[in-house]
Amino acid sequence: MGNRMQSVDALRGLTVAAMLLVNNPGDWGHVYAPLQHAAWHGMTPTDLVFPMFLFIVGVSLSLSLGARVEAGRDRDALGRAVLARALRIIVLGLLLHAVAHWAMDTRAFRPFGVLQRIGLCFAAAGLISIHARAHTQWGVIVAILLGYWALLLIGGSLTKEGNLASRLDAALLGRFAYEFDSATGLGHEPEGLLSTLPALATTLLGLRAGEWLRRGQPTWLWRAGVAALLAGGVWSLILPINKQLWTSSYVLWTGGWALLALWLAHWLIDRRGMPAVGSSFGVNAIAAYAGSWLMVCAFAALGWAGPLYRHGFAWLVPITGPAFPSLAYAVSFVALWWMLAAALDRRKIYFKI
Repeated sequence: MGNRMQSVDALRGLTVAAMLLVNNPGDWGHVYAPLQHAAWHGMTPTDLVFPMFLFIVGVSLSLSLGARVEAGRDRDALGRAVLARALRIIVLGLLLHAVAHWAMDTRAFRPFGVLQRIGLCFAAAGLISIHARAHTQWGVIVAILLGYWALLLIGGSLTKEGNLASRLDAALLGRFAYEFDSATGLGHEPEGLLSTLPALATTLLGLRAGEWLRRGQPTWLWRAGVAALLAGGVWSLILPINKQLWTSSYVLWTGGWALLALWLAHWLIDRRGMPAVGSSFGVNAIAAYAGSWLMVCAFAALGWAGPLYRHGFAWLVPITGPAFPSLAYAVSFVALWWMLAAALDRRKIYFKI
C-alpha cells in the first residue's frame, strides 16, 4: 500500500480486536449491555464496530489507489486487481460460513455475512475510487442515502420482518437467510442485499476521509465528523438509527464517530509520535478475523468451548455474577490473538488475500 499511515493500521487493528471481543463472550446469555447489538432501533457501542471497519476499508483504498491513479497507472488493470481481491474476500467469507455450518450444525448455510459485505463494498468503492472524481463520489454518497431512505419509506414498515430490505432478502434467500420462518415466509438478513447499499456509503465516506489524509488536510476530518454527527442525529428523529437496516441516519452517525476517531488517531500517532497500539492486528486484520473464526469452529466441533469456559472462568460467577466471567473469556480470547498477531508482525509475516 502506498502512503501507509500507522494511525490507519492502529485503528483497523483496534477495530478487529473489538470485533473479536463482542463476537466471543464466554456465555451469550450473560453479556454486558454495551457489548451487545441494539435489538432493533437504537445503538450501543458494539454497533460502531462494523461501520468503523468499512470506513477504514475506504480510507485504505484511497491511500492505496489515489496516488496510482494520479500517476497515470492503467485504470483497467487497477480495477481488475480490486475485483480480484474483492472476490477473494467474498470466497473466504463463504468458506468460513461453510466451516461454521459444518462445525456448529447450523440451521442452514448462510451465504451473506461480514466478509461478503466487506468484499462487495471493497469492489464498488475501489472502482468508484479509480473511475470517479471527488464531486461524483460525494454525489454517489448523497444519492445512496436519500435513495435508500426513499426505498424504506416506500416499503411502508420498519419492523424487522416487515421492512423492504428484509422482505427482499427473505424472498431471495428463503431458509438461507440469517432468520427465517418457513411458516410465514418472513425472514431477516442483517448483512443482506439492499442494506449493503448504505454500507457502501459508509465505505465511500472512508474513501473521502483517506483523500483528506493523503493530501495533508486532516482538519477536514473533525469538521466533517461533527457535521455528520449533527446530520445523523437530526435525521434519526424521522428515520431511526438502526444497524441491522443500516439506515441513512446510522451511516451519518457512525460515520461521524469514525471521522473523529481517524482524526484523533492521526493526530496522536502520525503527528505526535505516540505508539500505534493495535497496528500488529491492523496489518493482519483479515487473517486475525479468519483465524479466530476457525478457532471458534474448532472449539465447537471438538466440544472444547463449554468445558474451557466452565473450568477456566465460570468459577467466578458466585463472586462477580455471570457477566464478568463471560467478559473475561472474551478478553482472554482477544489477548491470545493479540499475542499471535504481535508475533507475526515481529517476524514480518503478513497474510494477504
